[in-house]
Amino acid sequence: MHKAIIVFLLFFNLLCSAQEFNCQIQINAEQTGRVDLQIFKTLERSLSEFVNNNQWTDQEYRNDERINCSFFINVIEYDNNRFKTNMQVLASRPVFGSSYETVILNINDKEVNFDYLEFAPLQYNPNSFDSNLVSVIAFYLYTILGVDADTFSPKGGTDFYQEAKAIVNFSQSSNESGWKPNTSKLNRNKLNNDLLSGTFDGYREAMYEYHRQGLDIMHEDPKKGKETIITSFESLKSMNDTRSNSTMMRVFFDAKAEEISKIFSDGPSVDVSKTISLLNRIGPTYSKNWKEIKF
Repeated sequence: MHKAIIVFLLFFNLLCSAQEFNCQIQINAEQTGRVDLQIFKTLERSLSEFVNNNQWTDQEYRNDERINCSFFINVIEYDNNRFKTNMQVLASRPVFGSSYETVILNINDKEVNFDYLEFAPLQYNPNSFDSNLVSVIAFYLYTILGVDADTFSPKGGTDFYQEAKAIVNFSQSSNESGWKPNTSKLNRNKLNNDLLSGTFDGYREAMYEYHRQGLDIMHEDPKKGKETIITSFESLKSMNDTRSNSTMMRVFFDAKAEEISKIFSDGPSVDVSKTISLLNRIGPTYSKNWKEIKF
């Protein structure tokens, strides 16, 4: 009897202490013309272990609560342990009452350059800048945690964004690109500042309304879910009225545009004629997606 209890407690503890991410890492080195180099496979494996085997928060995650995400790292140049790359970061979360996964973040970072010595351990120190590779990955992991939390509770991701801000602050002292403020590009510094700025709260409000109050109720009431998703666009409109063509608008629609066109082209119909006009106003570069909406 005692042995059975011990086994159960060990199993329960394993479930509760599971790490936060179920992350896929892919390294593509075709542009280097040296795809057979073992270092690319070693890096892929090391990053996968680094992300999936470390615990990034003090919260308890069951295995079925781990966040699905992926990092696609395209190596443009490799020479003497120096990597020049761009990185596609994707994250998703399940929709309540369904088997569907919805994309919550889709970012292409074009300024990821780093040094990596094969078999060197990857270690994250929250109090210092030790490796640009580690800092970039950790920054996006905390950003993913923040975005995910925002979809479940109003502004629930603030603490995670603050953790990412600490990484930005330490990393600015390096000479690596992507960390400096006051650039026109979508870089890590700007992304983090905008997420924590009240000016762009419309993004965070829309993420909660769209997901928790919209998608998550569609298994019970698809029409009401759609109507709430339309309401989330009003939050984006308010943000756009203050700061048009913002980074956060692009971040939202890079993740959601394709899904939006599918949602309003299927299932119970709602009046979306005004919504399409609104989408064309706040997301004009995604007009191709809005034209696909059938109503």
